[in-house]
Amino acid sequence: MSTINNEKKGSVPVLLLKTKSTPNDGYEEQFSQVRDGIEFTPTFVPVLEHKFLDDGMNVVQSFLQENRIGRHEDSKYGGMIFTSQRAVEAFAKLVDEGKDEIDWTCLCDVPIYTVGPATSRALKSLSQERPLNIFGAECGNGEALAHYMLHHYGEWYKDRPIKPSLLFLVGEQRRDIIPKTLMCPDLPANQRIQVDELVVYGTGVMGSFEEDFKVILNETKWMEYRWVVVFSPTGCEAMLRVLGWLDPETCKARTRGDGKIFVITIGPTTRDYLRNTFGVEPDVCAAKPSPEGLEDGILNYMSQKS
Repeated sequence: MSTINNEKKGSVPVLLLKTKSTPNDGYEEQFSQVRDGIEFTPTFVPVLEHKFLDDGMNVVQSFLQENRIGRHEDSKYGGMIFTSQRAVEAFAKLVDEGKDEIDWTCLCDVPIYTVGPATSRALKSLSQERPLNIFGAECGNGEALAHYMLHHYGEWYKDRPIKPSLLFLVGEQRRDIIPKTLMCPDLPANQRIQVDELVVYGTGVMGSFEEDFKVILNETKWMEYRWVVVFSPTGCEAMLRVLGWLDPETCKARTRGDGKIFVITIGPTTRDYLRNTFGVEPDVCAAKPSPEGLEDGILNYMSQKS
């Protein structure tokens, strides 16, 4: 867990409820710059604990070793989908472990779809002799990506009456908007795309999160503004409990404290989860799920309040 730099007492703390990415983290880089005369102090408070799941990992490994992902007619999959950095990390691990047994050129002949620039950047870092064909980074969310794929994937395999299946590497918790959209029975058969989801990692709340979050809140309690950035529904209840915003009996919102803590969500999924599950309305929902989108949302809110 990061701690607050006490030398930057005039800055605005931004408490990022996520694990810091390595070797570089785009959120740290974005919030380490002064914008509109405001200096932020980015601090990471890890919420999620991830573990790779052997069953799913072994299946993907066999697909890679047997060249089951590629453009040739007997390939099982004609492309892949990634919507989380953890899924990319799982894939990267398998690629690294099997680099002597994998025909990388097969992966370079198919489209690979991502949602958001962070996932796209993580995939690009895997490229070896030939770069991967990565698409969809600007879509912003799963629904937009699904509609983009219907057209793009259809064009990629326009010579085939039935499109090859897509392999979607996912975690235990995920939305089903992409498979539902691509496999919608209302679509003509020549447009429908089979999506096979394969769970390669699991997620839970880190045991130390609540205590770590309390420490950071105590260190920053005298500051006028504190922003809490929420990236996932997982951990929301623990966050609200530490903030003291929940009625312990009903598990619904009861107060917003002293008004010095503001909440911004990475996107509408997490916003709606806070709203519908706990009756908590975030102050801001980022227009784009990116470091720039979060900072823009915070700055716009603060300018309206000043």
